[in-house]
Amino acid sequence: MALTREQLIDAAVGILSEFGLADLSMRRLARELDVQVGALYWHVKSKQELLVDVAAKLLDSVPRPATPTPALAPLSIAALLRQLRSALIAVPDSAEVMQLAQSMRPESLDPMGWLLEFLQLAGVPQNDATYARHVLVNHLLGSIASHQEAVALSAEAEPDTVSTEWEESAFDYGVRVILQGLALEHPAVV
Repeated sequence: MALTREQLIDAAVGILSEFGLADLSMRRLARELDVQVGALYWHVKSKQELLVDVAAKLLDSVPRPATPTPALAPLSIAALLRQLRSALIAVPDSAEVMQLAQSMRPESLDPMGWLLEFLQLAGVPQNDATYARHVLVNHLLGSIASHQEAVALSAEAEPDTVSTEWEESAFDYGVRVILQGLALEHPAVV
């Protein structure tokens, strides 16, 4: 049976989820899939291209929310960000993978487009909505990276010492502050 791009992406997600980005090499993928390394490059041009596809796959579990009314757009933004955080937080190094995908091919990450759409629906002008999305995504990825670092450090010292409740509250607080700042900057924001 011939290797497919989907099998390659699934195997990469599996290795990333279990071992992290440091162990996700093309050689390891080839061993995992029982193919020669060159066979992988039939489906992707580079590891970076593969990581963009991995990022998109990690976001597949996030359903597209119903398009909100302008009045509900801020609530939809906050809810979407919580869903993104939930989808990514358990996958080691997902913040780093997402950052790479954002810089290489942001259009491949559908939820980031939804975020921009909801910001514009809330009344944020297009240019500022792009900046606001950047700030919100950095807050999201920073929160995830911080959590994953704390988990890694606690695993070395005392397992189960990471307070996820506090982290979730801090994340939600940051989202509220950013959205309130947008409302001050743009009075049309609901």
